[in-house]
Amino acid sequence: MARITEELVRKRAEHNECEIFSLEELSLHQQDLVKIEHLDRWCRDLKILYLQNNLIGKCIENVSKLKKLEYLNLALNNVEKIENLKGCESLQKLDLTVNFVGELTSIECLRSNIFLEEIYLTGNPCAQFEGYQDFVFATLPQLKRLDGHEIEKSERIKAMQVLESTREKIVKQQEIYKAKRREQKEDARKNEDKENNNEDEKYTMIYEIFTVYPLSCVQIICTRFIFYIPDENLSKEELESKKDQEFWSEQVDFTPESRTAIQNKLKENKEKTHESKFKEPKKEKHERRYFNEEGKPMNINEGKVNFKLTETDDDSAFVLDVSCYRYMDTSLIDADVQPWYVRVTMKGNLLQLSLLEEVKPDSSTAKRSQITGHLIITMPKLYPPNVPTKRPTTERFQSTNSHTVCKTSNKVPEKLELNETQSFESTLSSIARDSPNKTKTKQQLFVKPKTKVEPVNSADFVDDPDVPPLV
Repeated sequence: MARITEELVRKRAEHNECEIFSLEELSLHQQDLVKIEHLDRWCRDLKILYLQNNLIGKCIENVSKLKKLEYLNLALNNVEKIENLKGCESLQKLDLTVNFVGELTSIECLRSNIFLEEIYLTGNPCAQFEGYQDFVFATLPQLKRLDGHEIEKSERIKAMQVLESTREKIVKQQEIYKAKRREQKEDARKNEDKENNNEDEKYTMIYEIFTVYPLSCVQIICTRFIFYIPDENLSKEELESKKDQEFWSEQVDFTPESRTAIQNKLKENKEKTHESKFKEPKKEKHERRYFNEEGKPMNINEGKVNFKLTETDDDSAFVLDVSCYRYMDTSLIDADVQPWYVRVTMKGNLLQLSLLEEVKPDSSTAKRSQITGHLIITMPKLYPPNVPTKRPTTERFQSTNSHTVCKTSNKVPEKLELNETQSFESTLSSIARDSPNKTKTKQQLFVKPKTKVEPVNSADFVDDPDVPPLV
């Protein structure tokens, strides 16, 4: 049977970052636990404790130090007596559905739990006692609900008036149940001893029969006893299924012992099923081929995802656009760039593409789009095409007779801009004034400039320095 360990508690405390000292809620259901232990030392701040569908029997123990415990669920266990809950000062709800509580007077220990408002005892032997509800109503005055039933004031008053007589009835019924319970325990012990003795006597008797009688008589003799020799035609699995059928078809009382046996049988079958899965030969998976017989990479798209492989405008790099799932975590994507191929793995599905030119893996980059979720892989080529850093300007020539005019096409065009500081009318007038037609005809371009002719002085001219020059 399982026990409460620190590893188990930490595993169940994932919502609290595996910290158990500050744990307030703990669920240990369906763990085949037979005893409550260690929780009063490890988890002092527990407020909610789920222990349903286990094998916790006899009594409730090791929870009295949980001062902050508000809800204790012990449904579907083997509890026979309510005790050791006085220390749970904050207890508000107690669930003991489908247990074996036959000592109803044990609920008197809950009088000190002043905050207890709700209790469930459905499916227990004590719930069949005459005067069961009246006794609980009168014994626990702080209680508000019993088995989901709202307790009214009139019901409580009537129950308190007949408390003494009701308690006497309950005690008599308890004694009858205790006697029956002792008989059940004795029968369970005898059956267990009988099964153990039968297993020992079985092989001894068969061995003695084989040494005395021939094989033909052995089967006749064994049919007169409980023991028998299995048919050689039955396989091991068929024999086990036959035993299981006999176990489940056997009629027994619903007791803690029978419930424990059922749980053990279920656990045994589960372990056998688990072992058989590992014993089965594993199916060989289809070997994944990345390269062909010549050693060249193959194009593979296992996930059938959409992709687009293009080149940049200057043909210096390859760009791969993979349509990943938008909400898929990036940690599930693995990208690998090699000189002659690129490989992308998403959730185990492979996308591999061969490249026509060799690329630089160290200079490659992979980015995830935050809008579309696509994966963009840029792979620079190892030998990009030769592109000049600055292209020569194209020129246009026009000729006239013996002269040639050169006009460049890289002339920056003049742009018309509006000055915000001036009004629209003043801007238009300045454009009209400052923008004369400066184009010249071909004849004007090649006309020689006129030379300046100096004036000739007369013979009787006298240069007098006192006379100012003429303007």
